[in-house]
Amino acid sequence: MRLVLNIIWFVLAGFWLFVGYAFAALICFLLIVTIPFGVAALRIALYGVWPFGRAVIPQEGKGAGSTLGNVLWFLVAGWWLALLHIVTGVALCLTIIGIPLGLANFRLLAVSIRPFGREIVSNERAQALGYGGTAVFGGT
Repeated sequence: MRLVLNIIWFVLAGFWLFVGYAFAALICFLLIVTIPFGVAALRIALYGVWPFGRAVIPQEGKGAGSTLGNVLWFLVAGWWLALLHIVTGVALCLTIIGIPLGLANFRLLAVSIRPFGREIVSNERAQALGYGGTAVFGGT
């Protein structure tokens, strides 16, 4: 089932989300000071291409640095990537088959706004760490 969902996701939303995050990464790499943000954008871009079967969980021990990074991220790229998720989610929800994918896109808003202090892991690892139903985006 994960494979089918990931293929449908890639065709309807994943490719365009990847392009958006890759563009954000390119801008961050060009500005040099924001290279860590570019790395985060690429990490999310790869997750956004094939999300089902993986989850986003909080990293332990991340504090003020992650918060500051998330504030700067939001100012540099997070707000327009969140807008991309909202537009894509609404467009997907216009069709019956796209509703679950649109809702999944809305769950990715949290990652697009606050990527620092989070880790992308497999669903199995998230469950082993005790994040079963509380992961940001688990998939089936």
